Amino acid sequence: MTFIKPPLPFWQIVNMNVGFFGIQYSFGLQQSNMSPIYKYLGAEEASLPYLWLAGPMTGLIVQPIIGAMSDKTMSKMGRRTPYFLIGAVLCSISLFFMPFSSALWMAASLLWILDAANNITMEPYRAFVSDKLDEKQHNVGFLTQSAFTGLGQTLSYLTPSMLVWFGMNPDALNSKNIPYITITAFIIGAFFSISSILWTVKTTKENPLTADEKDKINKMPQGWQHTFAEIADAFRDMPLTMKQLAFVKLFQWYAMFCYWQYIVLSISTTFFGTTEQSSASFREAGLINGQVGGFYNFIAFIAAFAMMPFTRKFGPKIAHSLSLVLAGIAMLCIPLIDTKALLFIPMIGIGICWASMMGNPYIMLAGCIPPERSGVYMGIFNMFIVIPMMIQIFTLPLYYDTLLGGNPENVIRLAGILLLCAAVAVLFVKLQKTDKQAAI
Repeated sequence: MTFIKPPLPFWQIVNMNVGFFGIQYSFGLQQSNMSPIYKYLGAEEASLPYLWLAGPMTGLIVQPIIGAMSDKTMSKMGRRTPYFLIGAVLCSISLFFMPFSSALWMAASLLWILDAANNITMEPYRAFVSDKLDEKQHNVGFLTQSAFTGLGQTLSYLTPSMLVWFGMNPDALNSKNIPYITITAFIIGAFFSISSILWTVKTTKENPLTADEKDKINKMPQGWQHTFAEIADAFRDMPLTMKQLAFVKLFQWYAMFCYWQYIVLSISTTFFGTTEQSSASFREAGLINGQVGGFYNFIAFIAAFAMMPFTRKFGPKIAHSLSLVLAGIAMLCIPLIDTKALLFIPMIGIGICWASMMGNPYIMLAGCIPPERSGVYMGIFNMFIVIPMMIQIFTLPLYYDTLLGGNPENVIRLAGILLLCAAVAVLFVKLQKTDKQAAI
């Protein structure tokens, strides 16, 4: 007997995605603050990519394993919910202690725990959306998730500036030169991480497993060896659409990691001619990045909803390609701008693209994978995010001082070129449906 997924009202889809707000608030704090924190603790510019290794490495290991495990989980809370809660608790603890790091090794270690926690939560959450919604509502479900990505990261980027507006001194530092506004932002993030997940768990229950589904799970081999075997089988049976999307994600995520690691340094170089971490100018560059980053994430929040009818009419492939073109042009323009007001203009293109990156590839993916394996395939799909990040981490330091002249502005230009390559690559993706979906 197959469970018929009833269409959910829009506000119920919103409720089920509130937890993504906390996850993305956490990611926003990382994107906007980890490079400055590493610099405050004495890191060299060329070594910054190595210190960002935690995210892609934990994603590479954790997400496919957790995804495969969640496909087989049968608990009173459901298949995916236990992973939400465990990840949210670990994430909140890591966020709370991160800005109190006393040494570079401590900050890097906490980032490993934080990213592992986020990865425990992430792919079961994406599978949860796929579980709950019929294919006709995947468009709304994943783009709503994208909207919460924009909202969470908007607030996380803006929090330090908002604290200054509320009266905190941006130049008040602890003994390690970490601003107190940064410390406060991470404490706020710890609260949002757990509270938003609890909201989703409270308001949205998982679909009940049918007797046939329970029987299939009970007959599945258990143990870690079989989990790895399931991942290997999923790789072997991977749909063509998913394979082709891997090339798109290679370009776009290499680019985004370049952007997040070097945007503060690029702004500081363009605006103030320095990347000296102890200078007031460098702290000001961090605040500017928070403001423009908050703006592009707000644009992503709006664009995710505005994109729904466009994606429905023209398809996720065309929508994503156009979004990547806008972001590529925007990043090529950023090093040419030395006025804060003008810097908000290219952020419109980056915001539109960020909304698309968090939604449209998953719409393409959800249409081609078997529903009973959504957890493991969502986990594997995340590997196509983290592998480009790892390639970036191990390659950029090799040519940062030579090909890029040791100039962070050139890293942003490289990101722009790669996003344009991704825009071309996505046009070659062939969209497929599973046999079950094609028969409907």
